[in-house]
Amino acid sequence: MALRMTKAELPAELSENMIKQFGAVPEPVEVVWHNPAAGADTLEFGGKVGAWDTADASLKTFAHMAVAAQVGCSWCLDVNYFHAQNQDLDLTKASQVPRWRESDVFTPLERDVLEYAEAMTNTPTTVTDELHASLLDRLGAAALVELTAFIAFTNMSTRNNTAHGITSQGFSDSCEIPLAGRPDVAERSGAASTV
Repeated sequence: MALRMTKAELPAELSENMIKQFGAVPEPVEVVWHNPAAGADTLEFGGKVGAWDTADASLKTFAHMAVAAQVGCSWCLDVNYFHAQNQDLDLTKASQVPRWRESDVFTPLERDVLEYAEAMTNTPTTVTDELHASLLDRLGAAALVELTAFIAFTNMSTRNNTAHGITSQGFSDSCEIPLAGRPDVAERSGAASTV
């Protein structure tokens, strides 16, 4: 897939800040900057979402990656795997998020969070009372509210990127462990039927 529109020119200060933070200007910022108000508000809200700290950072990163894998946002998978390395998260686990159902590296809580992220991403959503109650019991109300809002924001971001044709920029190329690919639909449905 290729970008479906040209990249907008960013203000010099914003471009420099992005390069300091990521090593390159993220293409989603360059695309959304065709509407500076939408771009600035999205960056501001994304910054606020990123600063929330009630829910565990690894659970949120894994949830974001699960949404990205399901929606098909290679940019979000790429940048979140890169962030996992920079945040000293478990890269073995992060690398397996696209294949979490087949992997044995995740704890029961992590598996439930990954399932919750996918269930929230389904249209219509498929979150069950049992899954929600189980997460509420283990995370507490404040962390579950944060995780849910985080996943909702992630859905906005991933869908925005894929609609504009934004794909991986290679941020995760510096990670030692390769990111696993998502199994195809037939493989997933076969795995689901045996569980």
